[in-house]
Amino acid sequence: MGGSSSSEQVTETETPSFFTQEELSKLKSDFETGGVEKVKPLIQKKLTDLDKTEFNVAVTGETGAGKSTFINAMRGLRNTDPGAAEVGITETTKEPARYSHPTLPNVRYWDLPGIGSTRVTAAKYLTEMQFKRYDFFIIISACRFRANDVKLAREIKRLGKRFYFVRSKIDMDLDNMREVKKVINEEEELKKIQNDCVRRLAEAGFPDSSVFLISGKKPKHFDFIRLNEGLEGDLNNVKKRIFVLALPNLSVEIVQRKSKILSKHIWMFATLSGGLGAVPVPGFSLACDIGILIGAIVHFRKCLGLDDASLQRLANRAGKPVEELKATVKAPLLGDITPDVIMKIGWGTTTAAVSLLEIALHHVPVIGSIFGAGSSFLMTLKILSCALDDLRENAERVVKVAFETD
Repeated sequence: MGGSSSSEQVTETETPSFFTQEELSKLKSDFETGGVEKVKPLIQKKLTDLDKTEFNVAVTGETGAGKSTFINAMRGLRNTDPGAAEVGITETTKEPARYSHPTLPNVRYWDLPGIGSTRVTAAKYLTEMQFKRYDFFIIISACRFRANDVKLAREIKRLGKRFYFVRSKIDMDLDNMREVKKVINEEEELKKIQNDCVRRLAEAGFPDSSVFLISGKKPKHFDFIRLNEGLEGDLNNVKKRIFVLALPNLSVEIVQRKSKILSKHIWMFATLSGGLGAVPVPGFSLACDIGILIGAIVHFRKCLGLDDASLQRLANRAGKPVEELKATVKAPLLGDITPDVIMKIGWGTTTAAVSLLEIALHHVPVIGSIFGAGSSFLMTLKILSCALDDLRENAERVVKVAFETD
């Protein structure tokens, strides 16, 4: 089942958020004086800067709180997968441990030693942990939030960073209750746990705090997805883009959000790939940089979790054979992306390219009107839009099979 097409998701108000108003003005001015070749350097620099932007999340809490399992879940890994953060290890280091995202290495999760193990004040702790490095903090507890957690939260708040209270191992709490009571009302028990956490935090000076109940071993359950939505909502446009693209594919909705973000980049790739010449009549050769087109499609595929390594991680998480997931994926964009593959996509869009010129320009940002005469730019735009639509539909099918959803 497919959602809206990629081109329909790119709007004039959304796309320029990657650019400052000054950059947009410069793009327009440069094009007017030097054509498309003059605007390419700024667009290339913007794409490079986006790829190099770092995103750092600090995860702190007492030893045994479930930090490693949480970090693994955020990276789409099980605790037993290669590259996973080790669990059940006595905390001996006083240094933050860094764990990079498996496909987006500039996204990093840092396992900070619990403040109780460092014998320093909260203020000094943050200095030693290089406080300024992190975009936000996750404070995890496996039972109640302790005095050290509260002290740390106060210091983070004083220094102007965001933090989130996470109550972990909720699945174990419920299992323990079932052993005692045999039958429980899960919804009521979860509400009691959450109310108790909120009450204790209010008593400690944090009224109206949100507490997210999670299980790192069951990221599709409890508040795990709600936590990610909360984190996403508090980020600026560039950081939000990175965070969403790094999310594990736990639902069709996550796939669609990733596709929407990637669709906002298509016009930039099109500018780099396409010139302003006319598209030849049937028998054409694409007036585009095939290398850029191939690179963009491979990037889309990786971000949507359709490369071999990502499919294996999802299969591990879902407990399914990876062959079962791959069986739902349709060619040609999942094999080698060759110039012949690009040509086939181009042929499929050629007859509509010129007739759809006005429609396509509606989906290019404010500066898009400057490319109005560029039918090769339009061709590249259409090829990447079609490719992204195809990849999104494949990723949706994979997630549905992995988690057996309609």
